Parts: sequence; structure tokens; C-alpha cells
Amino acid sequence: METKIKSLGLKTKISVGVLTSSRADFGIYYPLLKKMDSHEYFDLEIIAFGTHLDENYGKTINEIYSSGFKVKHQIETLTLNNNPYETSKSISNTMSKFSEFWNNNRFDLVICLGDRYEMFAAVSASLPFQIKLAHIHAGETTLGAIDNVFRHSISLMSKYLFVSTEKYEKRAIEINSDPELVYNVGALSIDNLENLNYYSIDEFNQKFNIDLNKPTILSTFHPETISLSKNKQYVDELIMSFDELKKRYQIVITMPNADTMGDMIREKFIDFSKGVSEVKLIESFGMKGYLSCMKHCSFLLGNTSSGFVEASYFPKKVINLGQRQDGRIITENILNTPITKDNIIKAVKKTEKKVLQGNENIYGKGNTAQNIIDVIKNMKL
Repeated sequence: METKIKSLGLKTKISVGVLTSSRADFGIYYPLLKKMDSHEYFDLEIIAFGTHLDENYGKTINEIYSSGFKVKHQIETLTLNNNPYETSKSISNTMSKFSEFWNNNRFDLVICLGDRYEMFAAVSASLPFQIKLAHIHAGETTLGAIDNVFRHSISLMSKYLFVSTEKYEKRAIEINSDPELVYNVGALSIDNLENLNYYSIDEFNQKFNIDLNKPTILSTFHPETISLSKNKQYVDELIMSFDELKKRYQIVITMPNADTMGDMIREKFIDFSKGVSEVKLIESFGMKGYLSCMKHCSFLLGNTSSGFVEASYFPKKVINLGQRQDGRIITENILNTPITKDNIIKAVKKTEKKVLQGNENIYGKGNTAQNIIDVIKNMKL
């Protein structure tokens, strides 16, 4: 990767704030945080908020601590999401909390990631303070979720855009109209996958009491937030599919994010799993646990972005449900299907017969964290 900004000299330290609101973005950030934390030029300060501090979502700030990082800033924000009103209140509350935070804290650069509503709220509150923002995973499109609007809005508010593929680079340039400030660095998740010491099947069983010697489906299903009225129907169809598939598979379900109607899906999974030994519900595996489960499972079934980026690395077969991820790049390992029981069962049968040829990973070569650091070191901050 060619650096687009010539070196203009470095301060003794560059103060960098990193916004993390959930288990998902922290897992992606990890290789970058690790390199920054040990680098002489960076004064790293982690800013944790959202579900990281919520007991109902596993209080995943503990995963940050267990990874060896300090968390200098902890901002408690609402994570209500049963309906649009609650989500709107959560956005408002997060903006209010971050208005005070930005007023009292200064950084040379703040890094944000992805498309979550709470990330959008934190970034929006920074705008009047003219804080320099760098947005990771800019330029991507997910037409089945209102997060698509949040992602592009975050990009518009950010000075520097980091993208994972050439296609997303073109989209990011359309957003900010300045190709000199858009950087195709690859996906941080590939760094994780290249360098991770995965759990063996036996180690995984010892830690999580889940035997991946059994044929296993790994599932994460989030609401389609532009089709709210259909989500009850969608999760009912998925559960009917699980009810049939559990005759042949162990089903490991990681619980949904704090999206609108996410709690409804969560409650239905809990009800379905009661007394069903073939169904395992997991609040948070942590990065190593989740990626190890992905490596050893038979295939993925759901609508999570990890079915696109991380799953392409192995590659692992994926059945992608519905429209939440519409607009993402479809690689050879992914099969799209509507969210009905009949279509899901047909997709499983087709996936079972499919033989992957293997393909060059379009999301980078496992050096994304270093690429980002090289760019930041040469910014005029």
C-alpha cells in the first residue's frame, strides 16, 4: 500500500482516542490496539460505552481488560432497543453524554468503526468540536439496515476514511470527494485470523462446554431494521428451521446486537432453547472463541457481517439470510436466501453439497493494522 501523505514530522506522542461500543467492534479493533498500545509514537486511550458496560449484554468491557488493555474512559449510555422510540432515546442519551465528554477531552485523532447507531451518536456529538476523526470500514453498504445511513453519516463527519477493498474505496471517495484522504488498507479482521492461536476442538469444549466434533451450525441473526414489522415473522421462520435442523446439527446461537427489536429476537431464542440440548445460546464468546467456533463449525447461518469478511478467510460456507447485508460483496462461499423455513432448509441442502474451490481473499493479507499505523504516522495532526 502506498502512503498518500508525505511525512511531515512526528510529535513526541500522538494522542489517539478509540471509540468502542460493543464486543463486535472491539474484536475487529484488537490487532490495531495491540500495535498502537506498544508503539512509542501513540498515547492510546480507549473510550468504552454502549453494551460494553451493560450487564444484560455480558458486560464485555471485561473482554477489553482480559486482553491486557486499560480503559481510561467509561461512558454509561442507554442501550434500550425494544422499539424505535427506545432506540431514538438511546441515540439522544449517547449524544448528550458525549457532548460533555468531548467538551472535557482532547485528542489529536479519534478512531471510530463501522455503522452502529451508538457510534453515530458519539461521532455526531464531536462535530461542533472539530475533532479529527478516522473511520474504519467506510464505504460499505448494508441496505437491509438503517445502519447503512449511520455508516455513511459517520464517514461524512470523518476526515480520514479507511476501507477494506477497492470497491469500497470507490464508494468512500463518492462520499467525501477527496481520494487523498481515503485509504484502502484491508480488513483488520484478517489480521486477527492470520495471527490467532485458535482453540482446538478439545480446548473449545473445555472452555465453553460445546463439543464441535458434532456437526454444528453457527448462527447470528440481527433484526432487519428497515423492515421492523417483519422481524417477528423472520425469527419465527428461522426458529422453525432450527427445530428441523437440530435433528442433524448442534446449533450455536450468538445473541443479537442492541438493535431495534433485538430484545424480541433474544427472548424468542431463549424460549426456543429451553430444554433443547442441541441449541446453545452464547452472549459473547470473545474474539478468540467466536473465530475458533467459526473455524470448526460446519457452516454459518444468519445475517451477520462476519459471514462476509471473516468467513471468506477460511473460507467457510455461509447461508446469508434476508436483506440486512444487501450491498456487500458476495464471495464464492456465500449463498443468499429469503427468510422462510422452506428456503432455509433448501439452502442448507444446497450448502451441504457445495464444494468450495478456495479463492484469493479480497480483504487484505493480514497487515491492515500496520497499514493504518503507517498512514496515521504520516498525517499532519
